[in-house]
Amino acid sequence: MGAVSLTAAAAPTKATLLLLASLYCAQGLPAGLMAHSLPVLLRQQGVDLALIGLLKLLALPWMLKVLWAPWVDRLASRRLGHRRGWILPLQGGITLIIGCLALLSPEDLFSRQQWLLLGLLLLVNLAAATQDIATDGLTVRLLPERWRGLGNSLQVGGYKVGMIISGSGLLLAIDALGWNLSLGIVALLLLVLTVPIWRFRESAAPAVHAARAEAPGPGLLWRHYRGLLQQPGMLGWLVVVLAFKLGDALGSPMIKPMLVDQGWSNAALGQLTLISSVAGIGGALLGGLLYARLTARSSLLIFGALQAAGIAAMAVLVTTGADTLLVYSVSLFEQMADGMSTVALFAVMMSFCRAEHEGADFTLQACVQLLLAGLVGAGSGLLAQWLGYAPLFLLAGALGLVGLMVVAGYFRGGPVSANVQG
Repeated sequence: MGAVSLTAAAAPTKATLLLLASLYCAQGLPAGLMAHSLPVLLRQQGVDLALIGLLKLLALPWMLKVLWAPWVDRLASRRLGHRRGWILPLQGGITLIIGCLALLSPEDLFSRQQWLLLGLLLLVNLAAATQDIATDGLTVRLLPERWRGLGNSLQVGGYKVGMIISGSGLLLAIDALGWNLSLGIVALLLLVLTVPIWRFRESAAPAVHAARAEAPGPGLLWRHYRGLLQQPGMLGWLVVVLAFKLGDALGSPMIKPMLVDQGWSNAALGQLTLISSVAGIGGALLGGLLYARLTARSSLLIFGALQAAGIAAMAVLVTTGADTLLVYSVSLFEQMADGMSTVALFAVMMSFCRAEHEGADFTLQACVQLLLAGLVGAGSGLLAQWLGYAPLFLLAGALGLVGLMVVAGYFRGGPVSANVQG
């Protein structure tokens, strides 16, 4: 692959698309490990549901990255470039940590070394969250405005592909190859995905016009976000972002533990995760196509309703988990709905981003979305213990409906940004 240029073009080159897809796929690899594989492996070792639910707290850096996002936008490496100067060492650090985990005994990691495992995964999330800030900024910089929808598809699709590999792929590989070799392969894939950004050539200067740049002092954080928060309808929109994915956040962490308790093996869960994740990618593509034909309001309401129905339908599987066809049907529907709703939410979030502040502005909205969702997800294990799986999934569906009411209220009353009225 030749070096990628920052020169504006009518359409992104194949090299640019490969670069962005590789970066988002690299983010999905550790995410799939933590979201899909780890809950299964821990539950098989008899780990308490409450602790499995608390794994969501490992995503704390994703909730807090808004605090350092402006510095990622403003600080650059003269040697490596602006965004590249952040992405290369961070992605290299993630690869190193995953490689170290591959050298450790899984029996020890899942028992007496649990805190070492959680600490290393927290570091992975810290690096991945910061890499995401730089990657989002690079995406906006490389893609002209008319092609940023494509960037959204790459973001969701690439991320899900990475999750497939380290979710279903890892579970399937562990049965055949064992923990150490399987995780070593994940580390090797991360190394391969670093090649496009390694070959990328980028200016060292931050992509900020001098007239729009905030002084990099202690007040940078407030100065950077003040303009965003002052946009018409912004505060109301942040309430929508906060509420839209709460139902999914509550229910999704307990899907795999519920199936483990019903006797599903690593191989069976791996196959399920693979096929349902492919359905999620299809849902993301379908959601992008439909979003272009619908209003922002209609997209959020329709796709959000499907999302709520999908997570609530998981309650049916609590007593019918042995019915493989039914499990697959519900899981594929839930993943498709998740992909569609995510694309719609991200598309509207992008419309609120200011020129030359896209990376940090998108980060702020993403952190708001993760803030309450992360806390709700962390409590999912405790609620599953207290209420049982079926009531938990029904409650998650009800939370999804609350999110829809917030969306409807936002578009019905108060000022709405001109960017999302159509």
